Amino acid sequence: MSPEPPQKIVDAVAAAMLKAGLRPFEPRRGLTNGHLQTIVGNYLPRPPFHSTAVAETVEVDPLDGSRVVCFCDWQPVAVRADRLTVILVHGLEGSSQSQYIRGLAARALAVGCNVIRMNMRNCGDTDELTPTLYHSGLSADVGAVMRHYAGQFGLERVALIGYSMGGNLVLKLAGEWGSAAPLSAVATVCPAIDLAAGSDALHEPVNRLYERHFLRGLMRRYRRKAAIFPQVFKIDGVGPIRSLRQFDDTIVARHCGFRDADDYYYRAASARVVDKISVPTLIIRAEDDPFVRLVPETRAALHANPHILLVETRYGGHCAYLSRDRGDDIHWAEASVIRYVMQFAPAAQAADGSNGS
Repeated sequence: MSPEPPQKIVDAVAAAMLKAGLRPFEPRRGLTNGHLQTIVGNYLPRPPFHSTAVAETVEVDPLDGSRVVCFCDWQPVAVRADRLTVILVHGLEGSSQSQYIRGLAARALAVGCNVIRMNMRNCGDTDELTPTLYHSGLSADVGAVMRHYAGQFGLERVALIGYSMGGNLVLKLAGEWGSAAPLSAVATVCPAIDLAAGSDALHEPVNRLYERHFLRGLMRRYRRKAAIFPQVFKIDGVGPIRSLRQFDDTIVARHCGFRDADDYYYRAASARVVDKISVPTLIIRAEDDPFVRLVPETRAALHANPHILLVETRYGGHCAYLSRDRGDDIHWAEASVIRYVMQFAPAAQAADGSNGS
């Protein structure tokens, strides 16, 4: 568990949460264990998700023709440009169909936002759309999606919401973009800011179940890529992969232009640029998150940036945050990030509705 922060930081965070309309997190009874929160949060049934989303491929790298698939729900043309647009970015081995992404989309639609559910490269069964792998440093892909739709519809306000690996991507982009329009706000849940620390945490004995889960998915994907692009990816010679760090060292670094895993973790981590974030940003993370870690130097940089609200809760697990509230409000983090970004919607839209609960 992290050391207790100074009281002045605790008081400042509490005041900022109150101003932003965010309630403190109280875990659901019996779920004060990070592993239980994580596992139950992943499998808890949800209400049906109703969407009329239009699927579109967006080119994110003209050099190699890489494309991603986005599912878009648009407000009527007359108000579309003025409404807040949220771009939702999933985590490692997730997709636009992940439960938390669908939950966020439903909340954002209910408060009158345009919603873009972005698949990272290869995710959501799109392996054939790019000759590359995906990794934690591809923040420019998020920027390309934002530029594409802002140019197409004249969007005035865009908020980025990312979970876990997606959280690192949107924070990295925010640090690289500064206050460039139309970026208006960022909100993240359990972002993998310090990549090396998180990778090593996954290899701890207590977390090997999660690591094996991720590795199975990543290796299945690598075999699919090798079948589609045999001239690029080779199965022979890869050998057994027994850790995420080994996967990143053997496969990601080799195919994505990094010297090794350490070079990848350093260059791809948003921790390097969080001091440059210049738009309002919410970071939610749980102290009992089993494998996403935050090193003291990064925590200090986050607290030192006046644009960032870092909310660290005692409980919550990894991206779970199942609360004592009833109904769909059990998902505290989803409700919180929508409440937060709605502060940056047009006054008429915000008044119309909705607080995201």
